[in-house]
Parts: sequence; structure tokens; C-alpha cells
Amino acid sequence: MAGEQLILSPVTRPSAARTAVRVAAIYVAARIVTSLFLFAAAELSGFTSRMGADAQLGDTIVAWDGQWYWLVAVSGYPSQLPLNDAGQVAENAWAFLPIYPWLAQWVSIPFGLWHTGALIVSLVAGYGASVALYHLLRMRLDESATLWAVAFFASGPLAALFHVGYAEALNLFWLFCALLAVARQRYVWLYALIPLMAFTRPGVLAFALFLALFGIWRWLTRAREPLRAPEIAHIIAAGLLAAVAGFAWQFIAGWVTGNPEAYLVTEMAWRRNWILGDATFTPFEPFLAGISYWFETMWHLPLALGYILVAGGLLVVAVALIALPQVRRLGIEIRLWSASYLVYLLLVFFPQSSIFRLLVPLSPLWGAFAVPRSRAWRIGVLIACLAGQWWWIYNMYALGSTNWQVP
Repeated sequence: MAGEQLILSPVTRPSAARTAVRVAAIYVAARIVTSLFLFAAAELSGFTSRMGADAQLGDTIVAWDGQWYWLVAVSGYPSQLPLNDAGQVAENAWAFLPIYPWLAQWVSIPFGLWHTGALIVSLVAGYGASVALYHLLRMRLDESATLWAVAFFASGPLAALFHVGYAEALNLFWLFCALLAVARQRYVWLYALIPLMAFTRPGVLAFALFLALFGIWRWLTRAREPLRAPEIAHIIAAGLLAAVAGFAWQFIAGWVTGNPEAYLVTEMAWRRNWILGDATFTPFEPFLAGISYWFETMWHLPLALGYILVAGGLLVVAVALIALPQVRRLGIEIRLWSASYLVYLLLVFFPQSSIFRLLVPLSPLWGAFAVPRSRAWRIGVLIACLAGQWWWIYNMYALGSTNWQVP
């Protein structure tokens, strides 16, 4: 909020054009490196890889979930849920939201190939997200730290998402713009951004929780910064919109298919690939089942150890969000969003290899890694990002042959 924001004088505030060029230079350099990594992964792809032994660079765009987004673009959504041999609902397109594949299809019209449209949308959205992240972090950090944080984001372990047919890059753009709107108290933008998020990637319910927590924080700090009636109305209205939008796709899927649980049972179809027997859902149950799966079934370790390690990790994260100076520098909006999103994952997510991808919405926390002024530290973080990026690309695309190599 204004009481906590770093106030920049006209001398220190770079122009919008200069900012766009600086961020573009970082982003383009990062995309060249990622392209080389993906090309190497395609060359190393073997018979057991999802892409096959004769993979090309373009195959990475529609590998894994990219095929589902392509299917949504060309075939739409089934009016009747498909069943497997056991009579259970099988994997189908209802698990994937429509804005990204349809936008990619529209962009692809001049080129005649959905893959090209998907690549363009991901690349452009990734750049937009980088610019929005810059403006979000620049409210709290100096120019150098902000640009380094953008470099970490653009070169991070999951940077391949800016090149493939996944909706993450587009969703990050909406998300960072929404967080920026809240930080600048320009709440009207949320009425457009929230529906865009809701129909691009699951997770807008986490934004509803964030707005609830943010509203409480604004109320508790109203003596320091006045809380006026229009702001209260916007926070409540936007929060309700996010809650309604978060459930809208479930109602749409139920209405089209005639099965009120169409979306939920579709999501459970993917979970059955990881566990024996049918999958069910109650809040927190998927996460607890995931701990049991990995520690008992896969690693043959005591379940109690899994609970202890996960609880310890969550405690460390909570302390970092509350007390770590580098994180506190980022402002209350980023901290509350990070907490809200982690709670959302605990409520609904079955932890598996996709956890790396699902943690990408926490990317504003890269700002905390950029706060230390040591050049050696910053270069070291960047090298670690690139090493992690190659590790992820190599395992998920060049290999992709075991249950922990699914992006």
C-alpha cells in the first residue's frame, strides 16, 4: 500500500519505454538459452520419451498437456464424458480451461498451425508477465534488484513454460497484473482480470482467499492508512467475483455433460494414474494421500517421517513469509498472495512431479533472492536457475519416462 511503498522520484523512475527495452533484453537472452536447452532435449529424446526418438524442436510445444490444449482448440469439449474399460470417467478435455487454446488458435490463423499460435502466445505472455513483474517489484525494490529478479524469473527452472503449449505464461501475465492492480489500489482492473484468470488456469480461488486476507489486513491497518468505503466495496466485490468465477467452470462442465461432478471426476481420472483404486476428493485429502503415496509406496519410508518433513517445510515457509527481511521487503500483497496460494495447493493438490510447475505462481518471491546486493550471490542464483532449468527440461522432455518425469 501507499504507506509501505518505495516512493521513487522522477529522477530515479525509468521511463516506460526504457523499462520495456531493458526487460526485453533480459527476456530475449533468456529465451535464446531456453531454446538451446529445448533443442538439445529434442535431440536427446529417445524411444521411451513422450516425444519419441525422432523429436523436433516443435514437438516440445505440444508434448504432454500441450496435446490437450491443442485438442481443445480443434475439437472443443465433449458433451458426453468418455469412460475407460472399468466404466470410470477417463481423461478428457474438461480438465483444461479454454482461453489459452482458443487464443492460440486465433493467433495461428495466419500461419495455419496451432503450434505456432501457441508458441507466440506463450512467448508474448511471458514477456508481458516479465514487464508486469518488474512494475510490481519496482514498487519495493531498487532498479538493480528488480532487474535481477526479472532475470531469475525469465531464466528460472520452469522457464520452458514460455515456449510450450501450456497456459501458465498467459495466466502469470493476468496474475501479475492483478497483483499490481491491488498494490496500486486500481481495483477496477480486477473485474476483467479475475474472469481471465478463472478461464485460463485453475487457481483463482486462491486469489479470492488473497483478497479476503488483504481486506482483513487493510481493516487492521486502517489507522495508518485510511480505508474508505469505495475500497472496501471493491475488495469485497472482487473477492466475491473470484469465488464465483472459481466454481464457474465446474457448473459449465456439469451443464454441458449433464453430470454435476463432470469437472471433479475428470480431475480424479488423472489422479488414478498415480494411485491404486478410485480417487476421491475432500479438502486436504489429496495432499495427505500424496504424502502417503511418496513416502510409503514409492520410497518405503515411515509415513510419520513424511508428515514431519512436510510440516517442518511448511513451518519454514511460514516463518520466511512472516519474518524474513528479504521477503518482507516485497510488501504485504506478495506475501499474502504467496500464503494464499500455498493454502490453496494444500487444500486441492495431490503432490507429484507437477508440483514444480504449480509453484510458478509464487514467482514474485524471486524478488527476495535479488535483494542481497552481492554480485557473486546474484550470479550464483542465476547459474542455479539455469542449471535447474536444464535439469527440468532434460528430465521432462528428453526423458519423460518415469512417474516423476511428468511436467
